[in-house]
Amino acid sequence: MEERFHTFTILIAGISRSIRKIKTAEMSEFNLKGPHVSCLYYLYKSGPITAKELCDICAEDKANISRSIRHLEENGYLVCHSKTAKRYQSPLLLTEKGCQLGKHIAEKIDNVLASASEGLDEQSRAVFYKSLALIHNNLQNICKEYKDEE
Repeated sequence: MEERFHTFTILIAGISRSIRKIKTAEMSEFNLKGPHVSCLYYLYKSGPITAKELCDICAEDKANISRSIRHLEENGYLVCHSKTAKRYQSPLLLTEKGCQLGKHIAEKIDNVLASASEGLDEQSRAVFYKSLALIHNNLQNICKEYKDEE
């Protein structure tokens, strides 16, 4: 059991570090950081969505998404036409610059996913993602138990 714990945690941590490293390397030429990748990617793929929806899709907290949105807006990648207090619930739109970068990011992600999946057939990949989703949900349920104890 100890070896299983070690292998699981080391592999998950290693995958997470690799993803962050790839995001950082790919975004450095645009003076953007890893968290901006998810925002641009999901806005490109989903079309106009709100900051709240973006938080849910990216599995990020409101503060991180707000900082990312502000940075992307200040640098001309997206716009929010609402100037009301309910801005968090207003649609975010990619600018032409944002769409171009979103397309670039989507292509890069497709290439990385293809490279990362080398050696896996479709059936193995489906089982892997199903297993990963199950583990994720189980861990989230465990975390809810801890939250209930607070």
